[in-house]
Amino acid sequence: LTEHLKQAGELEGIGGRATIDVLSGSVPAISHLRQYARIVRENAMLRRLLHATYEIQQRVHTHEAPPRELIDLAERSILEVAHDDSRKDFRPIDQLLDAELDKLHELSRDGKSITGTASGFEDLDTITGGFQPGNLIILAARPSMGKSALMANFAENAALGNGKAVALFSLEMSESELAQRFIASQASIKGDDLRKGKVPGSRWPKILEASSRLAGSPLFIDDSSDLSVLDVRAKARRLHQQHADGLGLILIDYLQLMRAGGSGTDNRVEQIGQISRGLKTLARELEVPVIALSQLNRGVEQRHDKRPVLSDLRESGAIEQDADLVMFIYRDEYYDDESEREGIADLIISKHRNGALGTVELTFQNEYPRFMSYVGEDRYGGM
Repeated sequence: LTEHLKQAGELEGIGGRATIDVLSGSVPAISHLRQYARIVRENAMLRRLLHATYEIQQRVHTHEAPPRELIDLAERSILEVAHDDSRKDFRPIDQLLDAELDKLHELSRDGKSITGTASGFEDLDTITGGFQPGNLIILAARPSMGKSALMANFAENAALGNGKAVALFSLEMSESELAQRFIASQASIKGDDLRKGKVPGSRWPKILEASSRLAGSPLFIDDSSDLSVLDVRAKARRLHQQHADGLGLILIDYLQLMRAGGSGTDNRVEQIGQISRGLKTLARELEVPVIALSQLNRGVEQRHDKRPVLSDLRESGAIEQDADLVMFIYRDEYYDDESEREGIADLIISKHRNGALGTVELTFQNEYPRFMSYVGEDRYGGM
């Protein structure tokens, strides 16, 4: 460049060799490529953050939505900036196929059959492959069938058995009741004896051992009795960010006790629809399986065959539509004192968006209470 300008008689006109030297020093060096890329990325993130805060300010000034909805929007927007996931756009199919084929090849190579968070029940995991990321799972039953007990088993199996961080929202039971259930289940101590202080001294080492195991697990409990779907999403989002691997499972006991939060409608069916859609959105946003307990209509009690079906879900339309997996608990002994299936529970998989339907038999130990894998002959229906 210097020689070209010199021959053209223009070198001195631009300031001489000194100017060329300055330009040469301004050319980015390839050795600094990573640093330059980081600067570009950080500035892009700052621009997205600035845009997000401006958008939130505008919505606040115009009172576009109730405060809690705006807080939820603000948290979600900031989280999207942090993860560079602000708005997913179209992706060409070849990119999707490349990523999916890599995942499938890895699964085939490693011989993995559980691709999600393991439930701790082998027969159930055989059908589902574990609770899948991004899925909304509904666990429903009539009162006293053992919904809360099975939920607690899922929680402790994920946290203790798999080391997954678990968030449990209990709108029905207090944290004290849950702690006692976990201890009773892990120590094989009758729950009633534990509550009434009838535990002999010889059993205390088992209780302390169980407590120590539980204390070291990534299990988190929120027993707030008045939660909206926005509250759940905000709390789960924060807890998810506090763990390097994020949450492995979110559980809610139970769906009908939640508030829609800023729904603007008094119609309970519409509110339940907003709650179920909000939970599905949470599962997709965090890529975490969400298990929500649900009640059944009383109509099931009026039938001769009391095994639940999808239409028995209370306010069932939206729940059935949003759920990826729907499971019902049925215990014959609950209705028949002389049942030959005492201590056996059927876990009926009535909807499975990406897999088979079927029935898994579990052993129910009411005295703790807890469920365990059934040790008898495996029986699957509808597979």
